[in-house]
Amino acid sequence: QVQLVESGGGLVQAGGSLRVSCATSGRTFTSYTMGWFRQAPGKEREFVAYIVVSGARRYYADSVKGRFTISRDTAKNTVYLQMNSLKPEDTAVYYCNAVDTLSKRPIYDRWGQGTQVTVTS
Repeated sequence: QVQLVESGGGLVQAGGSLRVSCATSGRTFTSYTMGWFRQAPGKEREFVAYIVVSGARRYYADSVKGRFTISRDTAKNTVYLQMNSLKPEDTAVYYCNAVDTLSKRPIYDRWGQGTQVTVTS
């Protein structure tokens, strides 16, 4: 059974930084491209970034390109999202999941609890 446990969110002023983490089960981590999604109040969940199993390739949504960096730690079965130059429009609940690289859609139907990121102006 897949386990996705997000953490590290918080409250930050615009221009600040946060790093969120996602701890996964070993099989999920070693078998799939992993990524981040986010859902703002009143909006649909949207793709943010992914990183392939080897870590050699990353892909970002245009809205976060140049500000966010995704990474993965194989020893810890954990995926990270370093978020810099945060904007109020980055406010959302952030979730991780395995990602289909063609469609940018999540692979698993089940989600973790997510982690709240709030950016104040």
